[in-house]
Amino acid sequence: MDYPWLAHYPEGIDWFAPIPAKPLYCILDETVSRFPDNIAIDFMGKEYSYSKLGEMVNRVAAGLQAIGVKRESKVGLFMPNCPQFIVLYYAILKAGGTVVNFNPLYSEREIRHQIEDAQVDIMCTLNLRQLYPKLKPFIDDGTLKKTVVGYFQEALPLTKAALYTMAKAKDLYIPPKNDQHVTFNELWSHDPINEDAVPVTLPHEHIAVIQYTGGTTGLPKGAMLTHANVYGNTVQSGRWLVGDLKDGEETIMAVLPFFHVFAMTVCLNLAIAHGYKIIPHPRFELKMLLNDIQSKKPTLFPGVSTLYATINNYKALEKYDLSSIKKCISGGGPLPLEVQQRFEKLTKCALVEGYGLTEASPVTHCNPLEGDRPEGSIGFPLPGTICEVIDLEDHVTPMPVGEVGEICIRGPQVMKAYLNQPEETGMVLRNGRLHTGDVGKMDEKGFFYIVDRLKEMIIVGGYNVYPRNVEEVIYQHEAVAECAVLGFEHPKRGEMIKAFVVLKDGQKVSENEMKGFCRERMTRYAVPHEFEFRNELPKSPIGKILKKELKAEELDKAAQSAD
Repeated sequence: MDYPWLAHYPEGIDWFAPIPAKPLYCILDETVSRFPDNIAIDFMGKEYSYSKLGEMVNRVAAGLQAIGVKRESKVGLFMPNCPQFIVLYYAILKAGGTVVNFNPLYSEREIRHQIEDAQVDIMCTLNLRQLYPKLKPFIDDGTLKKTVVGYFQEALPLTKAALYTMAKAKDLYIPPKNDQHVTFNELWSHDPINEDAVPVTLPHEHIAVIQYTGGTTGLPKGAMLTHANVYGNTVQSGRWLVGDLKDGEETIMAVLPFFHVFAMTVCLNLAIAHGYKIIPHPRFELKMLLNDIQSKKPTLFPGVSTLYATINNYKALEKYDLSSIKKCISGGGPLPLEVQQRFEKLTKCALVEGYGLTEASPVTHCNPLEGDRPEGSIGFPLPGTICEVIDLEDHVTPMPVGEVGEICIRGPQVMKAYLNQPEETGMVLRNGRLHTGDVGKMDEKGFFYIVDRLKEMIIVGGYNVYPRNVEEVIYQHEAVAECAVLGFEHPKRGEMIKAFVVLKDGQKVSENEMKGFCRERMTRYAVPHEFEFRNELPKSPIGKILKKELKAEELDKAAQSAD
């Protein structure tokens, strides 16, 4: 095999080492055996040991089977980061079911689509008004057969629980008592699941998680991730990231939501597999996050570029000690060089850009944590992962080094298929490859670079313009905090380029100044024709800038103008 990255792979990481395939819940069982007394979860000061976590999972797994969960049962998780999420995630898998992750910010239309598409009968949620009422229409019309309701305050330390119950009473919801509702505590009251009652899991066949993609066009599609897919990607990510970190001795900050595929693998499964302490945050609050970093001293801090940028730009950052952080991996979108360099300077940690997609469980590439990290690169393929740059015209021929084409993946983490979408599956899984829809290239050392998404490429006067390249230039301006670049139809140019910009606090820049800044640094046809300055940009729960929402807003404005 003549893969250029093999000659430059990080020392101590064996690309050829076999990737085992096991039931996903084994990562918890194995860690409970290795580190029973270690702290698994620290949730706002309430700690759970690994032995306690293992016991809870086994009891709840038995409780789930008692309410009908068996092989191929689809069970939804509709909650933020909290201990109940972690317990239910592994308990569903051990009971034989399939986890279906739901975004708590979803609209009723999006929730209904996932419930009906995945045939979810049981939904797990919390007693919060921002969650439970969203499910009520599906409970009332019988779409959901059962709901499992966890009480948020019960996951807190006693004093905080009492204060929360009093101060936040208006945020709590008391579900009615009937046969459709089961409390988390009722599941937890069962005797631990008997080993003989755990269904046999075929890792390559049985689906562990149905993870819905972001839905850049139309409704989201459910990627069917097998136990082998998710377990394998946990192993691959661990081999890349762990290095000199020690099993059972590290702490990971989990501010990214577990229901997102990146956090599910890197913040949850990887942490459990290596016996790390997890500090879950149910939502992003900057001061709370910085206080926890200072007091609880996490050594790993996975995130997204906007999270690191927000920390970089916080005016009172000098008050906080972030020196405990050793390693950070940024996913969910491009990591601007300016953001990376500033965060590394502030924390003295290694912040590297990784790459992946839901259909690959999700991580496929990452930059080395030490040594050569070329500017703009997403790094090398993870162990056992083959990456090829395929001709954009014939969709079959591998391109030479340095030439642009579509990034395609082969490896143990690649999904089985899209749920109920044979045509869409056939479009992305071809010739043994996962076609990512991302345009990229590989250099002579085997480092890969994403130029842009095929669907986001802008054609101006016949020239291809890649938004990521334009964004990288805009981020170089010292006044810019965030930006997003999109293309819109234009009667003469084919398309025009518009940049949406958020400035740092106290900064002022005119549109003409920004255009002049860009003209000095890029070819003229790639300079945005229009700049719009905003207070904030729409973001997903993990902080990824939602270009599709910006696009929709612009199209709505254009339609109203036409009227």
